[in-house]
Amino acid sequence: MQVRCSSTRLPNKVLLPLSSKPLFLLQAERIILANLKGTLVVSTTVNKEDDEIENICNSEGISCYRGSSADLLDRHFQTAKLFQADVVVKIPSDCPLIDPAIIDKVIGYFLEHKGLFDYVSNLHPASYPDGNDVEIMTMDALSDAWRNATRNLEREHTTPYLWENPDKFNIGNVKMDKDIDYSMSHRWTIDYPEDYEFIKAVYDALYPNNPTFGMNDVLDLLHKQPELMKINGHLAGVNWYRNHLDELKTVSPEQTRVIAI
Repeated sequence: MQVRCSSTRLPNKVLLPLSSKPLFLLQAERIILANLKGTLVVSTTVNKEDDEIENICNSEGISCYRGSSADLLDRHFQTAKLFQADVVVKIPSDCPLIDPAIIDKVIGYFLEHKGLFDYVSNLHPASYPDGNDVEIMTMDALSDAWRNATRNLEREHTTPYLWENPDKFNIGNVKMDKDIDYSMSHRWTIDYPEDYEFIKAVYDALYPNNPTFGMNDVLDLLHKQPELMKINGHLAGVNWYRNHLDELKTVSPEQTRVIAI
C-alpha cells in the first residue's frame, strides 16, 4: 500500500480523520480484512513529512518501508525485494472505501490462473467504482519494469510499463458482474476536498454499525441517499490518464475526463 503525505490538491489527505482514525489506517484495516492479502506493507517516502506515517505504522504493528518519493516504481520494487515477495499487490492510499471482497476477487483470479498472467488488475479497462484499485503482478514482471521502464509516467505510476506492453506481458483483467461499469460515474477515491467530504459522509453513515461494510453497502446507501453523489459527482471520471493521453497507447479518451477545476 503506497502512502505519502504530499499532495498538490489535498495535502496530508492520508492523515485526514475518518471515524477518529487517520484515513490511511482505516484503509489498511480494510485491506487486512481480505483473506488473500498476504503481508501488508505500507510503502512511503524518506521525506520528513512522512515520519508520521512510519510512526503510526509502528504503533499499529504494520510493516513500513521508506524509499523514493518521485520514483514509485523503484519504491515498490525495493519494498518487494526487502520482503522477498514472489508476487506483489499494489493498492494506492487514495482508496479508503476499497472492498476487501474485490481485493480477494482480483488476487483469486490471478491465483486461479497461476502461471498464465504476469499482471492482473481491475483497471484495464476499469469497471468498479473509482477507488477500488487492485493490481497484482509477478516479481519477475515488476523487476523487468524496474530495469527497463524509462518514461517519467512509467516510473511515477509503477505499472504502465506492464499494461502498455501487452505483446511482452500476459495481461488479465477482472470486471464487475453483468457488464456493469461504474468507473466513470461513481467516484470513491480521494484527491480533492469534495472527495473527502463524500467519503466522510459514507463512513459516518455506515462505519458505526457496520465497520466491515463493502461495495454493495455503499451502493445501497447511495440509492437511499442519492444526494451524496452530488458532493463530488462533478469529479467522476477525473484521473491521471487525462494528462498523458498523447503518451498512452492502451488508454482511450473515454477512460478519463478533462474538466476545469
